[in-house]
Amino acid sequence: MKTARVPKLPLDEARAAADEAAVPDYMAELNIFQVLLNHPPLARGINDLLATMLWHGALDPRLRELLIMRIGWLTACDYEWTLHWRVASGLGVTADDLLGVRDWQGYDGFGPTERAVLAATDDVLRDGAVSAETWAACERELQSDKTVLIELVTVIGAWRMIASILQSLQVPLEDGVSSWPPDGRSPGSQTIR
Repeated sequence: MKTARVPKLPLDEARAAADEAAVPDYMAELNIFQVLLNHPPLARGINDLLATMLWHGALDPRLRELLIMRIGWLTACDYEWTLHWRVASGLGVTADDLLGVRDWQGYDGFGPTERAVLAATDDVLRDGAVSAETWAACERELQSDKTVLIELVTVIGAWRMIASILQSLQVPLEDGVSSWPPDGRSPGSQTIR
């Protein structure tokens, strides 16, 4: 088990900081927020951004979770992969589809919508922006819905940021949580194609 570069707050202190920062109490139970709540205003901003997309988002939750899992895989972010394995599974995303993001180009279970948004994810992680070709596919598959398209790139950017925070601060997994579900296989050094 690794130790965070910025110490996690003890749970009672994290809950008090969460209350002061108007962050939901249950978020204080997550190691990422036990670290982030060392800076309560920033923890609140991050929570507000993520909560908007998680609880009030326009992007289909299944697509959102596939994107987050792809980011976790490409960035080798065990915490993001592991936490969102549980979130996505709870939303009914199948294990086959979650594992399919590892090599989505070779996975037959995804249709044109999944392929378009996963290509957008790869574009942003590789090049910093969605390519014109991929954008056209996303517009077509998402019916040119401006709200969904804006949220798509925001989800990619936000969870890429979270992966960077998690890895830079070396936030450990919660106690008792197994690494890289379901099979413990990590990406090692994954190259974006």
